[in-house]
Amino acid sequence: MITMNKFRLALIAAVFTLASSSAALAQAPLKIGYTSVEYVLSQMPESKQIESDLKAYSSQLEAQLKSKYSDYQAKAEAYQKGASTMTEVVRADKEKELTGLQTSIQEFQRSADQSLQQKQQTLLKPALDKLQKTIDVVAEENGYTYVLNSDGASPVLLHGPKEGDISDLVLKKMGVTPGAAAAAKVATPAATATPVVPASTKTKTKTKK
Repeated sequence: MITMNKFRLALIAAVFTLASSSAALAQAPLKIGYTSVEYVLSQMPESKQIESDLKAYSSQLEAQLKSKYSDYQAKAEAYQKGASTMTEVVRADKEKELTGLQTSIQEFQRSADQSLQQKQQTLLKPALDKLQKTIDVVAEENGYTYVLNSDGASPVLLHGPKEGDISDLVLKKMGVTPGAAAAAKVATPAATATPVVPASTKTKTKTKK
């Protein structure tokens, strides 16, 4: 009987504790804000330098790619003009060289795309770190429990009241005057132009008998 009474008392205490905790959670303010990371980044002074550096880097890669392709074109044209007079050995050697250049161009293109993405991430990191720290400060100062990002094709935020948007608060905290309208997002330079490289370098020619 004593054991049963103790069990009942423990159960009552547990229920009371759970109810109290739930009531406390219900009374705790839950304030959710959201921001457009792209909008804030576009307004930050760093964005112009980031865009300029990315454009310059992209231009360098594109110049290297065009140089490689010009070399390929020149040698391909020379092959086309002289193939009919070449011996089988020389012709095979030229075709092997052209195939190697073609492969080199394709590999450089893939490497350039990856390099450009890495460059963008490197340039953006300081700005993103600064943005995150500022969001943390603004959230704490204004009592926001959560802050969501409203950007992207599948944004975390699907709907929210205007007063929940803390983008301008974040900009002001960084000393930036928000624009009257959202400026263009920090653009990623277009991938370096890929010259159209023939799938095959071999050309059928008539062999002189």
